[in-house]
Amino acid sequence: MSKQEGGFFTLTASGGLMPQEEMLEVAKSQKELFIGIPKECTLQENRVALIPEAVARLVFNGHRVIVEAGAGKGAHYEDKDFSEAGAKIAYSTKEVYEADIILKVDPPSLEEIDLMKPKQCLISALQLSVHPENYLKRLIKKQVTAIAVDFILDADGGYPFVRSMSEIAGNTVILIAAENLSNVNGGKGLMMGGVTGVPPTEVVILGAGTVGEFAARAALGLGSSVKVFDNSLQKLSRMQNDIGQRLYTSTIHPDVLANALEHADVVIGAIRSKKGRAPILVTEEMVSNMKFGSVIIDVCIDQGGCIETSEVTNHAHPTFTKYGVVHYCVPNIASRVAQTASIALSNIFSPMMLEMADVGGLNNMMRFDRGLRNGVYTFNGAVTNEYLAKTFDLPFKDLNLIMAAF
Repeated sequence: MSKQEGGFFTLTASGGLMPQEEMLEVAKSQKELFIGIPKECTLQENRVALIPEAVARLVFNGHRVIVEAGAGKGAHYEDKDFSEAGAKIAYSTKEVYEADIILKVDPPSLEEIDLMKPKQCLISALQLSVHPENYLKRLIKKQVTAIAVDFILDADGGYPFVRSMSEIAGNTVILIAAENLSNVNGGKGLMMGGVTGVPPTEVVILGAGTVGEFAARAALGLGSSVKVFDNSLQKLSRMQNDIGQRLYTSTIHPDVLANALEHADVVIGAIRSKKGRAPILVTEEMVSNMKFGSVIIDVCIDQGGCIETSEVTNHAHPTFTKYGVVHYCVPNIASRVAQTASIALSNIFSPMMLEMADVGGLNNMMRFDRGLRNGVYTFNGAVTNEYLAKTFDLPFKDLNLIMAAF
């Protein structure tokens, strides 16, 4: 064997001439996104859609972010924090609305809709029930693709935005109750929970959803006695299993509920309606029979409230007293802990934006992401949410059919 042949066989034996795995360049982001974060204009809305750390992540991946000056102030993020993260700071709302994608917590005002441009993408909470009829018509006229973040589904079929904000609300309402039971805030001087030899405070929770579950966890953790009412046996059973201990549960029988309310120190209203107004479960007469100095927190006040005596309040003046019972009826409880809520929102928005870029933009993402499609209620000026179309007597177009032909 020649020296050359020996070298050939040696090279072959070492794998040098064996078929090799093709080395492809790792694809970079297929589409650069231009994202705008306007300052929230709703009364006492302190949350911001993206925190500086999320902005830095997006900018690092090649995207542009423009943030209106003061957008993060309510959550204690300064303009320089966003600037250092790579965002451009805009000193007018109009400049922010030059972006292709607008991320907001609350829906835009009518004035903000006027600033929007055709084919723009808006991602925010829906809350059309609190807006005038021409709100939707203006979005249609602008040919905006509007996505309700509170209707976007995750891989398990849940609503990540709703669950995240509900977890925050559930934990926070117990802290609010504790504040209003204390002498410092004019309460009857009870400690939330209890100590050895002193009966625990009694908490009644209406609703076994996410808010109810986390309110129960917080109350039990402080040592309170908890009673949960809901007409869904499945939800009651799930709550017991998730919490991992036995607690008082009941379906909603007026007499049983009335008796529980008479002994309650705290009542949490957290039962919502899938459509329209929340059902009234606690009548004015039931409230009048409650203990003096007890506390009601109606979390579903944004749907009209489930307690007959509830009236909308705000963070500046959060409570009022009726029949000697303190009522707390602030709609956006999560805004009370704005930084925590903003971080939670960023955990939803940031991955969504990165995935959108990786698949080539919004339209491509809507094609394969059923969860995102579920949140789309207008697409390029067409109403794609059947419930909204019927409510406002507007033509409905099936988004699935639009995507098939797009």
